[in-house]
Amino acid sequence: MPDGDNRPRLVCGDCGWIHYENPRIIVGVLAEWEGRLLLGRRAIEPRRGFWNVPAGFLELGETPSEGAIREVREETGAEVEIVDLLGVYSVTHIGQVHMIYRGRLLCESVAAGDETLEVGLFAVDQLPWQDLAFPTNHWALEHYLKARGQSSLVPFTEATGDQPSQLR
Repeated sequence: MPDGDNRPRLVCGDCGWIHYENPRIIVGVLAEWEGRLLLGRRAIEPRRGFWNVPAGFLELGETPSEGAIREVREETGAEVEIVDLLGVYSVTHIGQVHMIYRGRLLCESVAAGDETLEVGLFAVDQLPWQDLAFPTNHWALEHYLKARGQSSLVPFTEATGDQPSQLR
């Protein structure tokens, strides 16, 4: 444990350099077009074949909103406008913090990118709840619906120990 710290860290025995391992930031957009929500079916692991809110890792040199817009474009070909921050979700068991924005599609044109098998625009009553890839997808959709005075038709039941850390 480095002097003045409160937890064990990897420290170079020669030069004393401390390696801080911090959570990775995932950014994405739950985008709407005429009352329907944009999702992509994953073409990559983990959870290949399951539906996902378009999202991915924030890159160095990007703001979270810039990264979210880039991820949506890469995965779905969609151009989006950020409306506001929908929620921030801590996924501590894998060292991630997810920032999901609420957005609007600028046009209906969408197409699967390299990491996506297909894209779909879903009415709320047609959301593929049982085929969503990750708890964060459920949490973001729940927050979206709650803001509209609605609730999900099929709540997520997998126990991960993680919970949404911010509700907007």
